[in-house]
Amino acid sequence: MPSSDSDLQAGHGGAAAPLLALRNISKTFPGVKALSNVELTAWPGEVHALMGENGAGKSTLMKILSGAYIADPGGECRIGGDVVHIDGPQAARELGVAVIYQEFSLAPNLTVAENIYLGRHLHRRGVVDRAGMARACVPTLERLGADFTATTTVADLSIAQRQLVEIARAVHFEARILVMDEPTTPLSTRETDRLFALIRKLRSEGLAILYISHRMAEIDELADRVTVLRDGCYVGTIDRAHLSQAALVKMMVGRDLSGFYARTHEEHPPHDKPVLTVRDVADGRRVRGCSFDLHAGEVLGLAGLVGAGRTELARLVFGADPRKAGEVCIAAEASADSSAASAAVSTVPGALKPLPPGSPRVAIDAGMVYLTEDRKLQGLFLDQSVHENINLIVASRDAKGLGRLNRPAARERTRAAIGALGIRVAHAGVNVGALSGGNQQKVMLSRLLEIRPRVLILDEPTRGVDIGAKSEIYRLIGQLAASGVAILLISSELPEVVALCDRVLVMREGELAGEVRAQASAASMQEHIIALATGAPSTAMPAGAALH
Repeated sequence: MPSSDSDLQAGHGGAAAPLLALRNISKTFPGVKALSNVELTAWPGEVHALMGENGAGKSTLMKILSGAYIADPGGECRIGGDVVHIDGPQAARELGVAVIYQEFSLAPNLTVAENIYLGRHLHRRGVVDRAGMARACVPTLERLGADFTATTTVADLSIAQRQLVEIARAVHFEARILVMDEPTTPLSTRETDRLFALIRKLRSEGLAILYISHRMAEIDELADRVTVLRDGCYVGTIDRAHLSQAALVKMMVGRDLSGFYARTHEEHPPHDKPVLTVRDVADGRRVRGCSFDLHAGEVLGLAGLVGAGRTELARLVFGADPRKAGEVCIAAEASADSSAASAAVSTVPGALKPLPPGSPRVAIDAGMVYLTEDRKLQGLFLDQSVHENINLIVASRDAKGLGRLNRPAARERTRAAIGALGIRVAHAGVNVGALSGGNQQKVMLSRLLEIRPRVLILDEPTRGVDIGAKSEIYRLIGQLAASGVAILLISSELPEVVALCDRVLVMREGELAGEVRAQASAASMQEHIIALATGAPSTAMPAGAALH
């Protein structure tokens, strides 16, 4: 049931007007209507979640509120009951709006105090008053429970501490509206708990907090109300009393995803020949003596706590990092379908052949590909087009004559990949950096599938993507496994691991602590994984443990 402003007024001390009221907000870019008559209301002392698929318009709306973009004429913005015109970041700050983006706007070489005062330093006798700024920041840092000082250099802080500096900057200059964009993405469970406690404290002090997240559990825990956008349009607002994950998902994607995690698990008898074998692999630092087999058509999960060594093991298997010990063998090449959508392979592996250490090119040639967890830094060329990214690895495969590119074949490959993976893009010439996270992930997947792999390593394939894109990626994983591709899946989300994987290998402190097979009860499977990951004799999860 949609909430009303009168209901919220009663619940927030009878405030005469909402702290923020956006009405009929639109934004048009050349050829694209990013927002169309969107509305949003936030009251003092409220955590108001903003949800929607990537590309729904959330970031555009927040950039309008922060002054990074100027809305089209015809809309209205009220702050504290007054109609205001936000024509730049300075205007937004003066009106008490602060935005904390996923990528922090801090200067690592400066102190905490200098970052809090960045752009508005105090001066004394014509010189920057660093001591004065440090003294002025102490009450704010104490109020927020900071475990560092105002004179600490930001480069020496953890990710969670840097995030606290961003919050301290907003609080110090008396922000009334605080926007947080996916704030828990880089945090462990313990750090997330501390952030939530701080958010509740700020809410109790009367701030209006706009909270953007794809994580349903966070919305359940924090949100007083949730507003949903879809395709740049306002879908509706739900108050806490009527929050339902099923309702939110349907509002976001416009369809029922009741079969969100649906997948039939496969049993592979011990006598089945594996397509990949890993024996006693080690890197001399983090990973020690890891061994496992991976079968055609199997989804094998890799779970563990922060720093357990999951990504390090995957990179050793792929050859991205040199291994100091052990052997990795992959089955000889089998026939493959030419379609990136099906990526069909023979389910009868050939003879196993060892892969040399530290050689990704050899692994790729042998039929193994690796989807990195960091698509922006290690996976994609953000300043190149969708077409160029998709064809990057395989362009030479169908070259003509003296190395001349077969442009018609490349164009057809791009067209087919965009259709098969549902990549939402105006045209193939758009730069990948302009796409949403989910569409960037699909571009990277499509590039790898063009190689027609038999072994696919997926490291956090749904990190930072919305629920609709997740559903599509899950569907693709199921299709690839059904066609015979062997998949090694690393994920920080236990429900995802449990639902998608036929088996789960659990790492603890650089070693494989055990294996959990698909079970009828997802809850018992999760408990078993946690117990192995933590080394706990019981299934209880210790405080601060995080499967990240």
